[in-house]
Amino acid sequence: MKTECTSNYVKLKGKIYPCTVSLTMDLVGGKWKAVILYHLMEGEKRYHELRKEIPAVTEMTLSLQLKQLEKDGLIERKVFGKKPPIKVFYSLTAFGESFVPVLKAITEWGNKAVEDKGEFVNTIDV
Repeated sequence: MKTECTSNYVKLKGKIYPCTVSLTMDLVGGKWKAVILYHLMEGEKRYHELRKEIPAVTEMTLSLQLKQLEKDGLIERKVFGKKPPIKVFYSLTAFGESFVPVLKAITEWGNKAVEDKGEFVNTIDV
């Protein structure tokens, strides 16, 4: 029997899920979480660096997603300084690092899908 089928439910940090896929998608699913994790694979970044690298995300969404990823233990937030201007850095935790092979597989699959069925473009035609 598959590991994920050994029980009816799984539990992480007090939250119950119907299966491990549901748990994983709760942690990294959605439009921006995996993208943020992808950009943190190379090392720690400041908020404004992430905004530059992911221009399509709104400031509010980026802020909310960073808070959720931190709450779920995938990233850590380091604050330097006690009064403004403070410096805040985001980086992957060991738990977040464990997702890197999955991110690389998603990236490879996406690149192959574009090569086979789409195209890489530099501008958006409206």
